[in-house]
Amino acid sequence: MIKEWIKKNKKNVFNAIFLILIFSLTLYYVFHGTDGNLSDMWEKMQMADLRWLLLAVICIVLFVYGESHIIHYMLRTFGIRTRRFTCFLYSCVGFFFSCITPSATGGQPMQIYYMRKNKIPVPVATVVLMIVTITYKAVLVMVGLWLVIFDRGFIHERLNGILLVFYLGIVLNVFCVLGMLLLVFHQELAKKMVLTAVKLSEKFHLIRHKEGRLKRFEASMDRYAQTALYLREHIPVIVKVLIITILQRFAYFFVTYFIYRSFGLKGTGMYVIVMLQAVISLSVDMLPLPGGMGVSEALFNIIFLPVFGQALLLPGMVLSRTLSFYTELFLCAACTVFAHIYIGRCTKKEAQTIMQDIQHMAEKN
Repeated sequence: MIKEWIKKNKKNVFNAIFLILIFSLTLYYVFHGTDGNLSDMWEKMQMADLRWLLLAVICIVLFVYGESHIIHYMLRTFGIRTRRFTCFLYSCVGFFFSCITPSATGGQPMQIYYMRKNKIPVPVATVVLMIVTITYKAVLVMVGLWLVIFDRGFIHERLNGILLVFYLGIVLNVFCVLGMLLLVFHQELAKKMVLTAVKLSEKFHLIRHKEGRLKRFEASMDRYAQTALYLREHIPVIVKVLIITILQRFAYFFVTYFIYRSFGLKGTGMYVIVMLQAVISLSVDMLPLPGGMGVSEALFNIIFLPVFGQALLLPGMVLSRTLSFYTELFLCAACTVFAHIYIGRCTKKEAQTIMQDIQHMAEKN
């Protein structure tokens, strides 16, 4: 019985084991060598002003709400009216599964799954979430390019220890955004490039040959056609979505600033702290780690040492990661459970149909 369940849920079991492993290694990295200083760290964390910490928590809620506002707004442009609270649940589902899966790959499929349960057509949900992804990553690219073009002094002064990771983050996110835009606006060119890459990979035995793989690739890429049409016909909507996404992203970046102020520190300006946190998000966004665990902590310890000082660095990092990642994780986990109850239940057969719709949505367009 247990073996059968594991076999059916092999991917979920792997993700759970991977998450636990990364979490354990992160805890070891963070607390290794602290010995008896844990009590000292706890005492310093208790010194933090709760008013500032409350502002940090509000920022996290606004961060999650920001995406739900975008989803609600864009669904209305399709003539689909849905409750804001329901859209908030969609957002929580996405963030929760993104937090627990490598490279945040699990978020959007599950959002589409719950949207479909609420009778929202899969092609519409796909277009909405594709635009959310493009603008979400575009804001990170904008931050990186701003620093590279207009604030190189910040880079040389504050990022000396992580320059390689920082530039890698920019390159990966730029390629990701350009790749998505290429898929959206130049489907034929993108299709040829992807299919050529697949054929070459099979020829040189980098991946195994599978019957029907090329056909599935062609079908899956056709879904971008509707996104292109929507982008061309709703430019004011896209501009508004981009502005909301900028505010959403910076709400997240401000968490560390409020934690800094909670310790009564004032030596470093708001701009520096917010941009340092943005740099961490940019650097880890494309890495195949749930929530950037491990790398985020390492980067924090390097670039925030001059900001928090040695005495408050560990307490500051623990509070920052607890509020910015783990609070988001547990909040969204609770809302995901509620979403499973609140959003229309379906039979096992209907659930299988929904998942088939998601997998073959391109063929239905």
